[in-house]
Amino acid sequence: MRTTPLHDTHVALGAKMVPFAGFDMPVQYEGVTIEHQTVRQGVGVFDVSHMGEFLIEGPNALALIQKVCSNDASKLTVGRAQYSCMPNDTGGIVDDLIVYRIKEETYLLVVNASNIEKDWNWITSHNDMDAEMRNISEGFSLLAIQGPKAVEAMQSLTSVDLSAIKFYHFEVADFAGIDHVIISATGYTGSGGFEIYCKNSEVQQIWDKVLEAGADLGIKPIGLAARDTLRLEMGYCLYGNDIDDSTSPIEAGLGWVTKFTKDFVNAEALQKEKERGPERKLIAFELQDRGIPRKGYDIVDSHGKKLGEVTSGTMSPSMGIGIGLGYVPAVFTDEGTPIRIQIRKNAVPAKVVKLPFYKK
Repeated sequence: MRTTPLHDTHVALGAKMVPFAGFDMPVQYEGVTIEHQTVRQGVGVFDVSHMGEFLIEGPNALALIQKVCSNDASKLTVGRAQYSCMPNDTGGIVDDLIVYRIKEETYLLVVNASNIEKDWNWITSHNDMDAEMRNISEGFSLLAIQGPKAVEAMQSLTSVDLSAIKFYHFEVADFAGIDHVIISATGYTGSGGFEIYCKNSEVQQIWDKVLEAGADLGIKPIGLAARDTLRLEMGYCLYGNDIDDSTSPIEAGLGWVTKFTKDFVNAEALQKEKERGPERKLIAFELQDRGIPRKGYDIVDSHGKKLGEVTSGTMSPSMGIGIGLGYVPAVFTDEGTPIRIQIRKNAVPAKVVKLPFYKK
């Protein structure tokens, strides 16, 4: 089991540690609901140093990214980031990722921890234009400082105006006494904040100063369980649950990051799928009665016929109702469509809703 550089710190804070993507990670400290509300209403800090980072550089860097990614990275200027996915050859998704343009010919790709080796091999196999590639995952750490009070809590730690960094923009600047840190206005919670990329040797100092600077505003360390409930309330896809090698970006509602203005892996087949409409789609649903939907539970119609399965589900800490995502035939995807979730012996009534579940 691998560990992040902050592993001993999490243990000392009393975190419950669990295996995740090959790492021993903090799943919770005080409890999921408390940590969830801390981020929704205040500010919290996550250690997500298990994520992978690749540098793609040189005159052919953009060409390689355009080939393997569905979104149009030519739209990126230095200081901007973009959500994207990497389609495979068979209609599915290799991974979803964020692409940062660091310099004119330098891009940072941030990939899911469980897919680091797979993604690296996939991109390498398509690098017939000799772009320079470096896997820097082992040497870098990532903290996510999330919540509506993140700017106020962190402003004393940097000389840049944090409130001026727009969503999906970033600065390379000083932070917590360290020079050349990436301060990115991105995150997985839907409550605003920043993601901080630094070297492993710097992350302990940054972690300590972040908790110190945010103390008056009630900052707390947050575990992966609350990260999951926060992202699900926003309807953000989790790789391995809601998207994987067998789900297409069109089915998954990721048509907005699938740009057919350029050529990329499997673009022709995906464009045809978009034109004719997918046979199934990822829906969001809310339970109408009490119950907690979980991954793998059957989604059924009023007669008990199976339509699909829940891919992500939880009891929403913000709303106090059961929410989830899952794939069903396209005819069952209109907003308001009644469905049922098979929770043990009970087919609990639910309805299809528009994302996000949580509305500020």
